[in-house]
Parts: sequence; structure tokens; C-alpha cells
Amino acid sequence: MAFLRKGWYMAGWAKDLQPGGILSRMICSEPIVFYRDMEGKVAALEDRCCHRHYPLSLGAVIGNRIQCGYHGFEYDASGKCVKIPSQDQIPDNARVKSYAIVERNHCLWIWMAEPESADHSQIPDLSFLDDGNWGWKGTMYPVKGRYQFIIENLMDLTHLTFVHATTIGNYALIDQADIKTIRGENDIQVHRWMVNSDPPPTYAKAADFKGGKCDRWQLLRYTKPSVIRLWSGAAPHGQNAREKIAKHGAPEGGKLGGIGLVNLNLITPETETSTHYFWAQGQDKKPQDQAMSDMIFGQIEVAFKQDWALFEQQQIRTNQSPDAPRINVGGDSGGVHSINMLNKAIEAEQPGLRAVA
Repeated sequence: MAFLRKGWYMAGWAKDLQPGGILSRMICSEPIVFYRDMEGKVAALEDRCCHRHYPLSLGAVIGNRIQCGYHGFEYDASGKCVKIPSQDQIPDNARVKSYAIVERNHCLWIWMAEPESADHSQIPDLSFLDDGNWGWKGTMYPVKGRYQFIIENLMDLTHLTFVHATTIGNYALIDQADIKTIRGENDIQVHRWMVNSDPPPTYAKAADFKGGKCDRWQLLRYTKPSVIRLWSGAAPHGQNAREKIAKHGAPEGGKLGGIGLVNLNLITPETETSTHYFWAQGQDKKPQDQAMSDMIFGQIEVAFKQDWALFEQQQIRTNQSPDAPRINVGGDSGGVHSINMLNKAIEAEQPGLRAVA
């Protein structure tokens, strides 16, 4: 299976890599070592010493270099070996592959193609993570399932009714949803509105709808290769939430007497059948109240762990019946268009390689 190389993938949360720290991670089936030097700069190299192939991630950070733990070879951020303790002369070919790495909005982004081809304008705008109008919390799940399953799941929220009935799902999601799919040049959007509907359990705990109806929204945006942003929330019915959001953009439900949520999904393939699933949950009810952010994150995480288990069950069955056909129905539109956009980009970049249907 092919991966899109010319694209930015989430490599990790910036806070998880402190000065002198080392992080080993497989991305797109390539072993990579990330390290932060003593000046705070981050580098990403092939996780292999060019001498005897010992993992560099088992070494140490020395100043602005990473040192192999086997024979002490030291590499700079470009992947060039700059010191061999046992001799002065360093062979010209003593180097390992390096990657373009950018730290922005609390995230570490890696470009999987040649570093010189890295297009910084394509780094997703996640500035809300630095915006005082939102309180948030994030994590990562090591999913034993392919990343396309996660994209499909997020872009088709009809599953919430059945998988997440105790948290964020109810029958309004399928019985009362007004759905619109928008295909752009570089993104796919799915807008879902459930007007004059019952608030789901999690929303009822986070905001006071006084036992009445709400107008609820789910505004999804997929950008390749694997970022999905979901703005969701609800306001008491009668606040004209749909008209106000259409006019002013950002769906800040807290200002409408309800609650607004922003859900960030950064879906990084580890291998063909495993994924680093980073996600974060933001809330605008009480942005400066970490206890509120933690409570909402905890409520939403119940649902996300249900999805995590679901993805792994899908992978098990797919492994057992790899050639079994799948059918698509109307609710799959957002996921189908997203995977098609990704596959077309992969095929254009790497002609002849197989993308996943």
C-alpha cells in the first residue's frame, strides 16, 4: 500500500519532547528518531546508525547532535555523521536520511518526501490551540487498524447513534439531520444540522438547555493526507444558531447560551495496518477552566475509545477476508470523497502504486 509522501503528518505533541529528549516512531512504515537538542530545536532522522544499524533512538543527545549508543557516532540535524570517536577521518557516505520537521501550534509536523520539497504553506492551521477562546486537551491512541478506517469513521457521523448512544449520540443524528457534502479542490466538507432536537447526554451535562430542545451542528473538514477538524455544538432552540454561524463563521456555541466544541483529528499512518491517532478536544463554555476542559475531554473520550475498539475489529475482519467487497450508501458520501481525494493524490505522486479503495 502506498502513502502520500508530499504531505505533513503529525509526529507528536511538542510537549512530549523536552530538551535532550528522544522519541522513536514509525511513520508510513519508516523508522524515525526525533530529538530535541539542548537549544530546543527539533530534528528528525532515520532511526538507524549508518555504521552497524543500531537504533539511534537508543542513544543520547549531545549538544545539538544525537549520539549512537553502540560506538558513539554523532549525527547533526541534516543526518551527516560529524564525529567518530575512534578516528578523525569521517567517510563521505557516513550519513542517514533526514526529514523536514516543523513545530507549530503545540504540534510536531513531519514531511515524508525529500526535505527540499517541503511546502510549509500546506501545514494545517491549528491556531485555535493557541487561542484563549478555547480550552483544550489532547492525547494519542496506538490503533491496530489502517488509517483510512478512521477517516471514513469521522466523515460519516451516522454511527454516533449506535456506537455512542450513552455520550454524544441520539436518533436526531439520523432522523433529523440536514446534511450537505461540499467537495473542494483541497478539502472535503460535511455540514450536518439537527434543528429543534434533543441534546445528547454529554451536551446536557456541559450546558443547561433547561430541559428544552436545541439546534445542533457538526461541521467537518477533511484535508489530505489525514487531518479532520470537527466543529460541533448546540444552542437552545430559538437562538437562530444556524443563521448566525452561516453569517459569522466560527461556531462559538457558548456565546449562544449553549456549548461549542472543536475536535481535532490528526491521523498518522504507522504501517499499512496500524495508526498513530492523535486527537484533541476544545470547548468554549469556560475556556480558562481546565477542569471543564478535562470533564468534556473525559466524556468525549468514552466515545473515542469505543471507536478505537471498532477500528481494530474492522482490521481483524479485513485481514481475514481481504478481498471481500464493501458497499457504500448515502451516509458514506463524506468518507468516500475524502478517500478518493487521498487516493488520487497518491496515484498522481507515485504512478503505478496501489492505493486503498
